[in-house]
Amino acid sequence: MLPTEYRLRRREDFATAVRRGRRAGRPLLVVHLRSGSTDPHALGESVSPSRAGFVVSKAVGGAVVRNAVKRRLRHLMRDRVALLPPGSLVVVRALPGAGDATHAELARDLDTALQRLLGGGAR
Repeated sequence: MLPTEYRLRRREDFATAVRRGRRAGRPLLVVHLRSGSTDPHALGESVSPSRAGFVVSKAVGGAVVRNAVKRRLRHLMRDRVALLPPGSLVVVRALPGAGDATHAELARDLDTALQRLLGGGAR
């Protein structure tokens, strides 16, 4: 499970990642990434850890399906959060097909989207 200090909780953080970040879409997911930006010359400023948040709407399925998708996504992000630049904000939005997808399919789409956002994939 993704530890609490790596999770987005505030509405403003979600809005910042979605409105000011870059986006990569896949058949099952849309990933928004706002890269961390800190001023190295600012006094007393420490680099915050990368944080991730998840959006799973009712279009994905009922409550049981939505919670299962969120659990899978949190588990997948646990291993991938270290790959992100420090201070980054990530929002993973599940699309309607994510409810029927396997764990491996979600992992493949998440990896592809993150790779594209981090500069490792072709468009």
